[in-house]
Amino acid sequence: MASFWLLKTEPSTYSFDDLTTARRAVWDGVGNATALSHLRKMRPGDQALIYHTGTEKAIIGVARIASAPYPDPKAGDPRLVVVELEAGKRLPAPVTLAAIKADPRFADFALVRIGRLSVMPVTAEQWQAILALAGG
Repeated sequence: MASFWLLKTEPSTYSFDDLTTARRAVWDGVGNATALSHLRKMRPGDQALIYHTGTEKAIIGVARIASAPYPDPKAGDPRLVVVELEAGKRLPAPVTLAAIKADPRFADFALVRIGRLSVMPVTAEQWQAILALAGG
C-alpha cells in the first residue's frame, strides 16, 4: 500500500513548476535527521504533496516517488539520502498553511506541529482532506 508524504521547498530555489518542467528530479538537500528518516521510508509509487515555503506557505501540487532512497551522490556522506520524484498535477487551488491550521482535522499534522520539518508523513485521511480543500 502506498504511503503519503509532504515535501517542502522554497519556490525561489526549486518550485513545483520547475518539477513540472523537468518531469523528474532528484529531491536532495535534506539534512535534518527526522526528515532523512522519512525519506528513507519512501518507496516508488508513494505520493507526495509539494509545499511552497516563503511567502506562499501553501500546498501547490502532487508528485510521485519514482525511486527508492539512495545515498546522495553529491554529498559524500552515506547518511544523506535522496529520492527521485515525478511531477504530478498542480492542485486546482493552493491549500494554504492558514487554512490547514484553521481546520481541526489537522491538529496532529506535522505541518502544524513541527513547522520547520521539510519532509513529513501524511495520513490517508489528511491526504483526502487536503485534496478536498484544494477542490480536487
